[in-house]
Amino acid sequence: MKKEFVVIGLGRFGGSIVRSLTEQGMEVMAIDQDEDKVNEFSSIASHAVMADSTDESVLKSLGIKNFDHVIVAIGDDIQSSILTTLMLKEIGVEKITVKAQNDYHEKVLRKIGANQVVHPERDMGRRIAHNIVSNNVLDYLELSDEHSIVEIVANDHLAGNTLSSLDIRARYGINIVAVKRDRDIIVSPQADEEIRVGDILIVIGADSDINRFEKKVFSV
Repeated sequence: MKKEFVVIGLGRFGGSIVRSLTEQGMEVMAIDQDEDKVNEFSSIASHAVMADSTDESVLKSLGIKNFDHVIVAIGDDIQSSILTTLMLKEIGVEKITVKAQNDYHEKVLRKIGANQVVHPERDMGRRIAHNIVSNNVLDYLELSDEHSIVEIVANDHLAGNTLSSLDIRARYGINIVAVKRDRDIIVSPQADEEIRVGDILIVIGADSDINRFEKKVFSV
């Protein structure tokens, strides 16, 4: 069954979400106050509407409450972002994700009921920094302030060993939840799975433990 989404704010962030959700076959209503942006997405989204998202009566008339998930991707107008989130909460929208400009903005959004708050620029900056610092890290996804999922390329030091012989969980406190090998993905690999050079290990754990593992293994 298709999920139905609303994306409010059609800047680079909101626009990319609309495109990605549409490509995945989801029903998407795209909303912005800029007529040019609405026209741009009229052929991409299921529905594209020019509307003021801070007006409760307008949101109700669009049937926002009936959608599964609303993403507030408003750019630099923090006041509109907060008011829109507040209106959505009062209408009774069950799931609201909001783009935050800074930590203070996030704090306000959480207090008024946003289910999820994202910092796309900050998070992308951290991912890029992580990739630059380590040649072995392909990708990095922050789960919280202290925990992450990281894709690490296996080197000669790891190759030829099984997961049980490396005993990574006991020694470093991290877990290998999957292994990408060529076009295959081994989910929840068994203890006797032997690592090969070039395998991509998908590791989850505390940042401090992941860093300790990287330094130990890739400084050899």
